[in-house]
Amino acid sequence: MELYNKLSKKERIQLIEKAGEKRFTLSFYKYHHIKNTEIFRNFLFVELNKLDVLGRIYIAKEGINAQLSLPSKNMERLKKIIDQISFLRKIRLNIAIEHDDHSFLKLKIKIRKKIVADGLKNKDYDINKNGIHVNAKEFNELLVNQNTIAIDMRNHYESEIGHFDGANLPDVDSFRESLPIINDKYKKFKKTKNILMYCTGGIRCEKASAYMIKNGYKNVFQLEGGIIEYVRQVKSQKIENKFKGRNFVFDNRLSEKISDKIISSCHQCGFACDQHVNCNNDACHLLFLQCEKCKIKFDGCCSSECKEIYSLPIDDQKKLRKGKKNSNKIFKKGRFNQKVF
Repeated sequence: MELYNKLSKKERIQLIEKAGEKRFTLSFYKYHHIKNTEIFRNFLFVELNKLDVLGRIYIAKEGINAQLSLPSKNMERLKKIIDQISFLRKIRLNIAIEHDDHSFLKLKIKIRKKIVADGLKNKDYDINKNGIHVNAKEFNELLVNQNTIAIDMRNHYESEIGHFDGANLPDVDSFRESLPIINDKYKKFKKTKNILMYCTGGIRCEKASAYMIKNGYKNVFQLEGGIIEYVRQVKSQKIENKFKGRNFVFDNRLSEKISDKIISSCHQCGFACDQHVNCNNDACHLLFLQCEKCKIKFDGCCSSECKEIYSLPIDDQKKLRKGKKNSNKIFKKGRFNQKVF
């Protein structure tokens, strides 16, 4: 059996639409020592492929990080497969706030050195000694406490479109950048302040809080299940929602609506906008915020230059980008105060 995806995105879309089934998007993670990552990876591919699961899964010696999409009718079968794996039994599945049948179009299961790129060495943290996990109600109480420093552990392009009231928003492009910056900025509060962390689903806070504790911070808290679980609890328990804007996600949806308030602006005209797009010029593919008017004006591109390239015949576009790499730009978008025109 071939243990990798063989279908193109176009072919997968056709199959999804032909099936006509509602699909769920979900995620889960677990830090756990995995002895043989290759055997585990291949087992997962075989079992998940049977259920028409699509998504992105990272496996490392330190654990698993999974973001998935599957037909809703297969949810119970997925849970049974997960429960067969001892360290994943009864694990919380973070069900997406908004679903999209096309959130993922391939099943990719990759073996990595780490399930989250953090730039840390093993001596820098103890994953078994991390922050105190708090639920939505407890998080809200800590958030308004004057002795609390709330820190968004996500990247700037994530927090730009949505974040909690009063949270500190590190101006970083990656998680690995944020850790030393945060440690240096708040070190004078190691023993006097509550350090309250949050991220999308909780996985980054596990490492971040363990890193802070290793560096001498005494009162470290983290939002259990991240923003996704917070919203679920807010809705089910009728708790006040203190998150403004949208929640950025790393799949084809790019974000989920958490509140009606738009807190960000189009990077090209400054009009209220919270929709991320990737530049249509494949040689650029820059991630940025673009309103509908600018989408028409720039033909879905981030600049006039890219618009000109995008208007060329496809063969000419391929020649221009031959040998060039753009992967470093995909999630390193320009800030609004930098001209994207």
